[in-house]
Amino acid sequence: MIGWMRHAPRWVAVSVSGIAAVLLLVGAVSHIIDILTHGLHPYAWAPGWLNLYWSSLALLDVLAAVLLIRGERRGVDLACVITTTDTAANWYAVYGFQHGDFAARPGLQRLTFFATLVLVTAPFIRRHLAQ
Repeated sequence: MIGWMRHAPRWVAVSVSGIAAVLLLVGAVSHIIDILTHGLHPYAWAPGWLNLYWSSLALLDVLAAVLLIRGERRGVDLACVITTTDTAANWYAVYGFQHGDFAARPGLQRLTFFATLVLVTAPFIRRHLAQ
């Protein structure tokens, strides 16, 4: 573990958890809006399984945020799973279906940064949270 993480006070872990919870809720709102405007298959270009995965994030993002706000380690674990799989799914979609470019996709850049933040800070945050 990185040295400063080992010695950082609890308020840093709480702050990072709060930021992650807010960003997960922003993602949930985005998925909810997609569902309300386009149904469970909001992206016509994407296969059904990918659409259903992204639609499921409307619930999973909220669940992870609530668990983080409650100070539970399961929230960190779920946030790690969500950010890892969502980032992988978005990279797959950009390169596999849209033949896009990372530099031209600010949403993918933000998601990749957020996933990195969650994964790098997760061990530190887990130490400070309840079982």
